[in-house]
Amino acid sequence: MSSNKTNKGKWGEEIAVQYLNKKGFQILFRNWRAERGDIDIIALDGNCLIFVEVKAGTTELYGPPELKITKSKKKQLYKLASLFLQQANNYQVQTNSYRFDVVIIDGTPHKYKVRHYPNAFYL
Repeated sequence: MSSNKTNKGKWGEEIAVQYLNKKGFQILFRNWRAERGDIDIIALDGNCLIFVEVKAGTTELYGPPELKITKSKKKQLYKLASLFLQQANNYQVQTNSYRFDVVIIDGTPHKYKVRHYPNAFYL
């Protein structure tokens, strides 16, 4: 992965964490890793566990960042979330509900917009 892409991803995730914190989410994990990838952010919104995919990009250059969330990416997130849920007791996370959110950071560090899609897709 290129350094520029990695830096943009880290920047986007930092903006997403700040945004979710302001909305009252409790951030549990950032870049939770399993053998087949990672989940950008795992948070609690009340008693609901939230798996958050973050995409940062510039609409003007490559089209909306939302287009980067492909069917295969969703399948990967489902598998990772299932692994996390199987291990939830190890992390002392107790919840009966969960959802998948997407946070889009569209723009550059100097000028950007945040778009949050709660319940962006389903298992």
